[in-house]
Order: sequence, then C-alpha cells, then structure tokens
Amino acid sequence: MDEPLKTQARQARPDPAAPTAVAGLSIAIAGSGGSGVMTAGTLLLEAAAEAGLYGLMVRTSGPQIRGGEAAALLRLGAVPVESLDDQFDLLLAIDWQNVHRFADEIPLHAGSIVIGDSEGGEVPEVFLRTGAKAVTLPLKKMAKALPGSWINMLALGLAGELAGLEAAALEGAVRKSWKRPEAALLANLKALHEGITAAKGIGGLARLAGAKRAAPGTRWVLSGNEGAGYGALRGGVRFVAAYPITPATELLEWMAPALTKVGGSLLQAEDELASVNMIIGASYGGVPSLTATAGPGLALMTEGIGLAVAAEVPIVVVDVMRGGPSTGIPAKSEQSDLSFAVSGLHGDAPRLVLAPSSISDCVATTQWAVELAEALQAPAIVLSDQFMGQSRAIVAKPALREGNGHRLTVAANTADYKRYRDTESGISPMAIPGTPGTVYTADGLEHTEAAIPSSQSRDHTVQLDKRERKLMRHDYGSRWADIEGDGKLAVITFGSASGPAREAVQRAARQGVKVRLVVLRLLAPLQPEVVEAALAGVERVMVVEQNHGAQLLRYLRGMIDLPAKPVSFHRPGPLSLRPGDICEAILEWSGKAVAHKEAA
Repeated sequence: MDEPLKTQARQARPDPAAPTAVAGLSIAIAGSGGSGVMTAGTLLLEAAAEAGLYGLMVRTSGPQIRGGEAAALLRLGAVPVESLDDQFDLLLAIDWQNVHRFADEIPLHAGSIVIGDSEGGEVPEVFLRTGAKAVTLPLKKMAKALPGSWINMLALGLAGELAGLEAAALEGAVRKSWKRPEAALLANLKALHEGITAAKGIGGLARLAGAKRAAPGTRWVLSGNEGAGYGALRGGVRFVAAYPITPATELLEWMAPALTKVGGSLLQAEDELASVNMIIGASYGGVPSLTATAGPGLALMTEGIGLAVAAEVPIVVVDVMRGGPSTGIPAKSEQSDLSFAVSGLHGDAPRLVLAPSSISDCVATTQWAVELAEALQAPAIVLSDQFMGQSRAIVAKPALREGNGHRLTVAANTADYKRYRDTESGISPMAIPGTPGTVYTADGLEHTEAAIPSSQSRDHTVQLDKRERKLMRHDYGSRWADIEGDGKLAVITFGSASGPAREAVQRAARQGVKVRLVVLRLLAPLQPEVVEAALAGVERVMVVEQNHGAQLLRYLRGMIDLPAKPVSFHRPGPLSLRPGDICEAILEWSGKAVAHKEAA
C-alpha cells in the first residue's frame, strides 16, 4: 500500500497567521476517577448551551472500571464544534493522581494556564514544557471550608468564569441537574461562586465573553449514543435486545425508558449471540429491531448477521467502535472495525454499513439505517465510535423528518406466494407469521424462491444475485455522502474523522489550497459509479481515518479506481485526530508547505 505522509505522527503546529474559524476556547478538567470531573464538564457544557454557544465535551479515562484517571475535554465556540482543537488553553486538575497519563491527549501552548491544588504536589513537568503558566490554589481547603460542598463545583466556577460564561448560566446548569436535598444545593452553589471569585484573580482566558450567542432553546445537548437511540425510535424500532459493553451501554440505558413511551421494550440478553438472535426473531415477527455493541460483541454476532442476510430479515446493529483488537482499549476511540463491518461475514453476504458524520448526524443516519434495513430486508450496521458515542455536543436543533422506510408485506392467502421470489428489484414481499396462506420456512440454509432448502447451483446463484441486486439497485439519493468544496485535490473520510478533516480543509483553503471534501455516510454497498462521479476532475486523493491499517483506503482501492496514487493520513487511537496535523499534511501533500519553506 502507499506510504503514509511523514506528518502523520507529528504534533500539531498550527500556523498562527491562519487561525481556525472555529477557534473558541479549549478546556481540560482532569483528576482521579470519582472526583467529579465528568459532572463538572457536563455542567460547563450545559451552561455554554444555556448561554447560546456551541461546544463539544469528550470523555477520556483509564482502563479501570472504578477509580483511575479521568478527564473531560471541552471546546466551546460561537460556531458548530465537531472536533477538539490542536491544543488546550486551560488545564484544571482537581488532583494530580495519574493525570500525567493524559499528557499526549492534553497538549498545551505557551499561553495556556494550568491550575492545580497547592497542596496536591508539584505540577507535572510534562505540562509546563511549552511555557504554560502554572497557578496553584488551595482547592481542597476551599471546598472543606464550605461543609457539604464538592470540589468539582469549585472547579466548575473556576472554569466557567475563565471561559467568560455568566454566573447565571453556570448556576442555572447546576440547579437544572440537581436531584439532592436543598441544603446540599445551597452549599454547592456557594462553592461555585467561590470558584468564580478565585478565577477573577487569574484572568486571561475570557475570549468567549463577546462571542455571538443564539437565542435560548435553539440548541440541543446530546451524546452520539443518545442521538443514535433517538434516530432508531424515529425510524420505527420498537424492540431492542443487547448485552452491555463499553462504549455502547449508554445507548441502551437511554433507550430502555424511551422505548416504553412508544410502546416498545428492551431486553438485556445473556450475551451478544443471544441478543442478535433475539432481534432477528422479533423482526421476523414484524417488529423493527436493533441491538448495540462494540467490536468484541460485533465479532460474536457475525453468524447471526449472516442468518439475517440469508433469511432476508431486517435488523440494525449499532457498533460503537473502540480500540482493538480483542479487549483492546475499551474507553478510547478508534475506527478500526471498518474492514470487519464491510467484509467480515462468511460467504457472499451483502449488507448495509452506514457511518454518521457527527454527533448530531447520529440521529438522521441511524434513522436512515432503520429505514433502509426495513425497505431492503437486510441487516444494517451503523459504525459510530467512542468519540461520538460518549461525547456530548451542543448542536443546532436537527432537522427532523418523518420516517419512510417500510417493509414490503404480503396480504393473506396470496396466490402462488413465494417468499424469496426473484423480482426485478430483488425485494420480495415478506409475510408476517400468522398471516393465513403465507407459511414459509426462514433459516440459514440456501433455498429456492419458495423457501425450500436447496443445494442446487441454480438456486444458489439466483438468491446470491437477488440479495446483491436489491442493495446495488436501490436509489440512495444524495445522502450517501456529504460533498463540500471543489478543487483538484480531494480528502475522503468517514465517521468521527469528518470533523477534524473538515476543519483542516477549511484551514487549508485560507492558505490558498482548495480541497474537495467527501464524507462517506453509506460505506456499503459502495457504488463505484457514484463515488467516481463525485471525484470528477480530482487529480489526487488523500484518505483520512483513525486506525492503524488505513482500512478505508484499502477498501476504496479494492472497490473503485482512485485518481493517481492516493495518500493516506491514518493514525490509531487513543489520540483524537487533530485539525492542525491534517492541515499540515494537506499543505505538504499539495506542495504549499514546501513552497513556504523555500520562500522562507
């Protein structure tokens, strides 16, 4: 395969003369597990939403089930935020227990501020090498002086004031989420204001104070897991069976009560094999069904997904990808299940594979996956990942639409009913069990058009062609990808890599390099003619993805004729892709960076 660009492993070195349009402020709140950093980060994001801003909060933690280290990584701004920035402006450590393990994930710059407890030990040298300013405060003493208060509320006040958020927005976020006694609320509001007062003596970061704000109620705050769950409901899902696994469990936790409100139900299965077979059974009975898992669970489900292909039973599997292989890195993100999702079933088993392009898009893409599965009577795999699934974002209220994916059913006593009739579209009417005069066998054996098991070559070929044809001939419209910009250079990407890639393309454009961006949403079936048409006029292609083996590039090269010799920008987890790194790679690839060096 092609050699990756040399810049793929470099630290970001953004050009100060070309600031990103997103800009805003980047904040990291870190500490030991259980210290409340995630609560502080979530409330800071809620306060920013109340103030009319956009934002993103990424969760990162160690491998421990309890304890260990944890950090909430935030970026706030006046325009939509889809990725973390290259560096952080503020690192606020509630304590320093193992926070040094986040050194690679929390890069600082010379203008950054590092705040820690004056009695919690020295600030780790790794955070000061860039010249960041260290500020120590007696955080634990300040919290203990307010009986019943928590140190993370003190941290919330500090971070909120430094970010330029109004005290009313911070207090409103605390009150809205509070579920404990009133006395505890009052104590923690005092801690919040103590933090605000302490921050006034630091200053230097309130760059959001004059940012343009939206009217209240025009923003949603949601995670990708919540968005996927909501999209599934809008698509018609009414039964979920699943086994808990990081980082997909929150999707199931959100859907359990939500399903009851629409007449559906969720069942926790004993394992992933049971869960996929349960949703096949429920869907066979006429109920749109879904399961959610991560890489190890998807591996266990493959035989069941193959059954859904052969029996033409619509199901949806949401794979919230994480670092692999095997148990891998459960709490970190990586787009490394792509090859398995598009090619990992035994036999010729065409299936749908879709990838949301953002946290907000998890709603629309998961809804679309349900609709396609139902209409095409095929399994659909939705590739989310830990970055999107467990991160929270402030987004503009999504444009919601009514579902339109309904399976083709058959009336009672239909003459000469054949469940797997070889139709022109490849889609055959599906009888719901109990419909008089439409009894048929549905299993994993190859079969005739009448569903009678068969090992004959003709029957096998007819059904293989039929199952492939119904996916390849379907009109997916323009939703198969987002295509932005123009130029003879193109960047192709998918999923959570889309946000940093989009920002990188925008930065490159401000430096005179025009790049076409193609964000794939429908990964399988890949339609060669459509993709090649989208790349018309393009002379060179770069593929951006977050995995070690350049899986998307390998897949594309096996399916379509890419222009010239494609290059790859790929990096495995757990580090998030950074716009500055990708922008630098684009400039080097285009020759712009070389020209700048020669001019200098």
